[in-house]
Amino acid sequence: MSTSSPSTADSPKTGEAPPPSIGSVVGGRRNLLSKLSHARRYLSWGLLLVPTICVVVIDFMRRGERLAKLTPQYQATYAYAVLESIVVWSILLYAASRRRGWSRWLNAVLFVVALTFSFGGQKYFYDQYNAYLNVDVSLFASNFMDSVANQLFADIGNYLKAKLPWLITGVGLIVVGRIILRPQGRQARVASVLAPLCLVASFFVPVQHRHLQAATPDTLYLHAVGGLIRTQAGWTKESNQMRPRVRESLPVEKLTSTVPAPRNVLFLILESVRADATCNDGYEEGCKRTQYTNELLKNRIPQTQMRSMASCTAISLAVMWSGLSPVESRDNLHTWPLIFDYAKAAGWDRAFWTSQNMMFGNARLWVKNLGVSQFVSATDLDPTSDLDMGAPEHLLADHVNKNIGKLKEPWLGVVQFSNVHYPYYLDPNGPKPFKPYTTSKAPDDNPYFFNLYKNTVHQQDRHVASIIKNLRSTEAGKRTIIVYTSDHAEAFREHNQMGHTFSVFDEEIKVPAWIDAPPGLLTEEEEANLKAKRDKYVFHVDYAPTILDLMGVLDEPGVAKYRTKMPGHSLLRKETTDQPVAMTNCAGVWSCAFENWGYMQANMKIEARAWDTGWHCFDLKNDPFEKFNLGESNPDCARLKAEALKTFGRLPGKRP
Repeated sequence: MSTSSPSTADSPKTGEAPPPSIGSVVGGRRNLLSKLSHARRYLSWGLLLVPTICVVVIDFMRRGERLAKLTPQYQATYAYAVLESIVVWSILLYAASRRRGWSRWLNAVLFVVALTFSFGGQKYFYDQYNAYLNVDVSLFASNFMDSVANQLFADIGNYLKAKLPWLITGVGLIVVGRIILRPQGRQARVASVLAPLCLVASFFVPVQHRHLQAATPDTLYLHAVGGLIRTQAGWTKESNQMRPRVRESLPVEKLTSTVPAPRNVLFLILESVRADATCNDGYEEGCKRTQYTNELLKNRIPQTQMRSMASCTAISLAVMWSGLSPVESRDNLHTWPLIFDYAKAAGWDRAFWTSQNMMFGNARLWVKNLGVSQFVSATDLDPTSDLDMGAPEHLLADHVNKNIGKLKEPWLGVVQFSNVHYPYYLDPNGPKPFKPYTTSKAPDDNPYFFNLYKNTVHQQDRHVASIIKNLRSTEAGKRTIIVYTSDHAEAFREHNQMGHTFSVFDEEIKVPAWIDAPPGLLTEEEEANLKAKRDKYVFHVDYAPTILDLMGVLDEPGVAKYRTKMPGHSLLRKETTDQPVAMTNCAGVWSCAFENWGYMQANMKIEARAWDTGWHCFDLKNDPFEKFNLGESNPDCARLKAEALKTFGRLPGKRP
């Protein structure tokens, strides 16, 4: 009996591969799972890096040309910021991607909120300033309601537009993370604890934030949050200091200009320039201090006894533009119409050009609603401009010269300079006639440090003269009156102080001033009155009435109700401001580091600082350097003391 052979149905067909074995199937699955595991791991790593990749790509899209020029030192600080960004966002996202536990919700909220504000907030800030929010800004914009909340409500549409995409992105990343990452075990628990700690640490870990801003925008923002926390907690000297908020001017009804001849007004405002650092006595042959404007405008009419009401830029601008006293209420200082509002009501075109960095102390909020047709500030001219000195002023002069001809006559233009703010911008290739000079502030080097300052003023004058020369070469320039002054002056140890905002001594408030008008633009009476005030004691509160007079609207009914709070008088009229006027560096637009204030009436001045135990009184006519205290018993001094106590209620630094 023969054995049967296997069925042909069970035999492999010729040329057909044998069926896979169980081992090969299992091995194949293992390979597939291994590949899927690797792919998932790569996806996980990629997902964790998404926020940092986004922020770096966006930053290079905005600042690529600048970032490419970073030196190795700043490339290193940027790389460090990238590393910090990776750590913060990856740990937060990893912890938020857990599928169980209450901590996942906490970390999810932290991730979404932090991503929305740091990414969206920086977009909003960059769109306005051409630079990123940094810790200096948050320190100097220390009042939270005014610097953050009010800005949000004032521009809520653009604010939400900048943030909403990143809110959606943050939520989306967590949803994807909970599908792909799904962290578990001890590693997940550790991450849940580390994530909030890393976020908080990012508030206080420093990054390179000045000038070049050699860090990623998200780390700059997180560090700025730390600055805000410190000020709100009272841990910094800026804590609880008052800064400007968004202005909302009261309405001005339509005004009719009654100027005797068509004219424009150009208002030039210097920064920190004291009277004796300029050629301030009319034309001075051979004067080197401000030699360019001195030679260019030999017929200008000076006001040799001009005083600012404060040695603080924000307060001085508020006074000059509104005509209010610096001791007016915070609300009035933020709502009283400015010279720009009156110009608009009269149908004049308006421009404001400044080299000042608007990120300093809420400055941008103050000028946000000026209603001008042309505006430029430091970070528009140079995104890496210094917070204190602003953009180099040759850039400002070039911009003004290029654009001033685009204004429709009649117009009001204001140019604000800033380079003569400490540490004083000095072009190494520019003229430096005052030698020797030094950057040392040591007492023994004071004369040479003062020479550095004078060289800076001298260089700034070149750019001022460039604007004037260009303007005067045009037809509009023949119809333009130029008004010139400084926001305040600068001390060089005359009363043991350096800089400004420390007192109302003359070294901080006596400023240069002149008006230049082509023939026929002023009436004979206006010119005579202006010349008669050459050596009269005049004040910054006189500028708003003067500008309104130059525009031909000072006597309009629509201005009358606002003049009730203007203590000054037009320089073009016979009346002078001979009543006592308040001076202070502590006002509703800017609170002082330490209190100082006083009063002045003509040549008599009373003042005190926080550490003084009594008032000091001086006769500036007979004692221009304020060396001899007349004492409170002097009749004139006693009257000024009474005015000071009526206004301030006490000596500076002393509580009732």
